[in-house]
Amino acid sequence: MVLGLIGVVLIITKNENSAPIVNGNNVTIVDGKQIIDLTARGGYSPQKSIAKAGLPTILRFTTNGNYDCSSFIRIPSMNVSKSLLPSGTTEIDLVIPKEGILRGSCGMGMYPFEINFQN
Repeated sequence: MVLGLIGVVLIITKNENSAPIVNGNNVTIVDGKQIIDLTARGGYSPQKSIAKAGLPTILRFTTNGNYDCSSFIRIPSMNVSKSLLPSGTTEIDLVIPKEGILRGSCGMGMYPFEINFQN
């Protein structure tokens, strides 16, 4: 098992709920796969992530008693529309993302998130 962090990013600001907007501790590599962890409840935390392009990638959402609109995610560029478990983890295979920004949101578009894939 190989475990590591991608890049070094500091928390640069906070939103009205004191949730990190950018956090460098939510991206890891395990057994050659990049895992991006997001928490969903009243939005997504962190709202912005930085990850490495060109690696097999899993987007993992963690919920705990989540029944608001952030329990449904949309990633239009990938034709992804998916309900998250009210409590637990839901994984979405992003396959091997290319360089660029991947944008997603809740089903209503109120809570955005983005992942900046960099080489």
